[in-house]
Amino acid sequence: MNQPITTSRVSFASNGSRCSGWLTLPKDSGPHPGLVLAHGLGATHDMALSQYEQHFARAGVATLAFDYRHTGESAGVPRQHFSMRRHRQDVGAALDYLRGHHSIDAPRVGLWGTSLGAMHVLRVAGARADLAVVVVQCPIVHGPATLVRSGWRSAIRLTPAILDDILRRIRGAGRRYVPIVGEPGTAAAVTISGAADGWYSTVPPDATFDNRIAAADIVAIAATSAKRRAANIAAPLLVCVSQRETLIDPRHAEEIGHRAAHGVVRHYDGDHFQVYHQPLVADLLADQTRFLQEHLNVQNG
Repeated sequence: MNQPITTSRVSFASNGSRCSGWLTLPKDSGPHPGLVLAHGLGATHDMALSQYEQHFARAGVATLAFDYRHTGESAGVPRQHFSMRRHRQDVGAALDYLRGHHSIDAPRVGLWGTSLGAMHVLRVAGARADLAVVVVQCPIVHGPATLVRSGWRSAIRLTPAILDDILRRIRGAGRRYVPIVGEPGTAAAVTISGAADGWYSTVPPDATFDNRIAAADIVAIAATSAKRRAANIAAPLLVCVSQRETLIDPRHAEEIGHRAAHGVVRHYDGDHFQVYHQPLVADLLADQTRFLQEHLNVQNG
């Protein structure tokens, strides 16, 4: 069995605040191509990212994973504040840090995003011309479609908490929180059947998942879309679509790939959460690695 590749703790500034990061470099001498890994809603570095870091590093691609501001080991108060704008800034700051690292070949750097992290990655990719490649998996790309999939009853159950959180912000009081994920019929941001088990399936025994979101942040997530910006993505783009996607109609992800100038769409027989686990994750990693090695001009691995 291959020995684990060392992952180093790093940090970088995003709009004046500290983001905690984890840098994994291939064992051979650099400079290396690099990839920023952007996680999904409420997820932190501990949740299922190690397998991607290790696999890509063995294939010759360095990775930088990080916790968004206000979450995990990164700075920012109030905690569990999920700002779509700030998280896009974090992705951009991580990209700048990676491109400036002495072990990285700056022209060969790309973005990788999973779930809601794909939304951030796609929006950032549509605004930057310094990317060599973009990869997204089980992507949440259109907020309004997640609202449709969840149903209006779920939105109605959340309305009192959202209004209370807005009033608290106006008064300068503490935020009102609701669960990120819960069982059907509860007042949580995501209540689709099976989602709670899926979320927790990515949490290893030695990690914790802070299952809270500031209630008003749900509105911004539901209103955000990457579809209009997809045509601006100039870099080669691989969209890995779950055919039995749980959280959104998969046709929205397919549209992203078709709108991008150099988009490729691949389908996988799984739901939103099965892509993080064997045997399906092996298929995704193989396809993603081939795509990355081609467009990052990786000679080893």
